Amino acid sequence: MIFLDAVHVKIRDGKIANRPIYLALAVTVEGTRDILGLWAGDGGEGAKFWLQVLTELKNRGVADACMVVCDGLKGLPDAIGEVWPEAVVQTCVIHLLRASCRYAGRQHWDAIAKALRPVYTAPTEAAARARFTEFVEPGATGIRRSSGCGSRRGRSSCRCWPRFRSYGASR
Repeated sequence: MIFLDAVHVKIRDGKIANRPIYLALAVTVEGTRDILGLWAGDGGEGAKFWLQVLTELKNRGVADACMVVCDGLKGLPDAIGEVWPEAVVQTCVIHLLRASCRYAGRQHWDAIAKALRPVYTAPTEAAARARFTEFVEPGATGIRRSSGCGSRRGRSSCRCWPRFRSYGASR
């Protein structure tokens, strides 16, 4: 299993600037963790950059990856599939939570994270779907919603409804 992400740090190079440090971390079959590499970037995180990193890792001897865990960067699953066609790509739980919280005010983030925890920790897909159905029920998170998902115009025009519907949940 390989984890890919970027961390932004302050670097002093004549002046202090925020720069991304890209990280590739592997967890082996035996359960040990290995840092595959750190790369200092000079711009935004992009699928093209990650394709170069993944190609470098393959050339250095990472012949195959069973699962790659990453953020929801557009184009990254295609880059992973190009280097390791059999790898399963999964979005990191933290990034999924952050994406879910984008649809709510900051004061509700803790309640949403607490309500989604049973979904992400469910032992099976069926259990996760059942927990998610409970989550989307009105009042399940303790957050008052007007007309469905928080939209005043109803769920057909709500920005988060297509995302909820795509998980197979129904109201």
